[in-house]
Amino acid sequence: MEKSNKSNKLYSADCEPRGAAEAFVSFKCTEWDADFEADKFEEYKNLRGSELLRELCLTFGPSGCEDNVRDKILRVAEGFYDERIRDNMGSLIFKINKRSKAPSGAASPRRLLLSSHMDEVGFIVSKITDDGYLKPILLSGRDTRVWKGRGVLVGNEKRQIKGYVGAKPIHMIEKSERSKAIDADELYIDIGASDRESAEKLVSLGDYGTWDSDFIRFGQDGRMLKGKAIDDRLGCAVMCDIMRDVWEQRESLAFDLYFAFTCKEETGLSGARCAAYKVCPDYAIVFESTAVADIDGVGDDSVVARQGRGGALSLADRATFYDREFTEFIMKTAKEKKIPCQYKKFVSGGNDAGSINRTRAGVRCAALSAPARYIHTASNVVRESDFFAIRSLAEEVISELSKGGIR
Repeated sequence: MEKSNKSNKLYSADCEPRGAAEAFVSFKCTEWDADFEADKFEEYKNLRGSELLRELCLTFGPSGCEDNVRDKILRVAEGFYDERIRDNMGSLIFKINKRSKAPSGAASPRRLLLSSHMDEVGFIVSKITDDGYLKPILLSGRDTRVWKGRGVLVGNEKRQIKGYVGAKPIHMIEKSERSKAIDADELYIDIGASDRESAEKLVSLGDYGTWDSDFIRFGQDGRMLKGKAIDDRLGCAVMCDIMRDVWEQRESLAFDLYFAFTCKEETGLSGARCAAYKVCPDYAIVFESTAVADIDGVGDDSVVARQGRGGALSLADRATFYDREFTEFIMKTAKEKKIPCQYKKFVSGGNDAGSINRTRAGVRCAALSAPARYIHTASNVVRESDFFAIRSLAEEVISELSKGGIR
């Protein structure tokens, strides 16, 4: 048989499909960047930590309508990256270029991706009734019990109005049905309209909605934080802080570092899939919030993690088996640097790693999550110290990877 001269490698060293370099667009500012107004940067440039988390949580951004969240992240990040792009799905990606060489023999990554999702639990308006009520389709957070009676915001990235979720009152429900969760199609949104015509002046079919909920501190010394969308604006805030801190120490970075703020996680992980394909990382850390179940009436065997003990490292969930060596390296770093960290003790849920780890030839993934109570409701609750522990640990991991890689 005659030997072929063609390479049978699927990808080049830069992870670009051979013969299809045009499809792998280089990181350059796009026309979208022309919409950015630098003078609006000033009001956001000093936001960090829980203050930044508050700003992001109060921003309207259900799945498919992440524009306002993306806009604020862009302004917070201005001046702390080398390159940026918004991909076709709507995810926002920043890059800090490598500036140093890893020590000889070090197993450092070529590209490390940090990822968190911008979208939050919400719904879209599918129908306006003759009486002026709105019928929602729940995009995620499909437990109808947490919606009934709640205040919501309905609209799009440019305008929102207030409304309230209604359903048949309890005294009109048969006794045999009272212990059951109501069906989603029984929910409706009351926006105070008297008829369809009045409602259509305020809302359009296809408009989005999510909870209308304050962000507050409570508990001893105000150490607990409550708000909507902590899943996963906490991850976004952590990554914004990391970007700033790494930028200040960028001369020691031994690999290209990417920050992907993804869209549409709550409706199928589609944003992360496309962002990871664009970046083509060999390692990735996903920042999330995870339901901990450390509440009254739940046995110890069912508790996922404990608040106040740092981020929760996942071993596996319903979408991903996490890279054991990388995960153990992160835990080892936490112990060496005396940063609180714990393993997630219960296999549940999933996150953007479910898409990222399957990208191209595969990505070695880890997930570091904030233990959160009442997830996918209007009142997510986290402990502020866990935010700082996750941020500190991630920054130490980046530093250790530049010094010597996984060892």
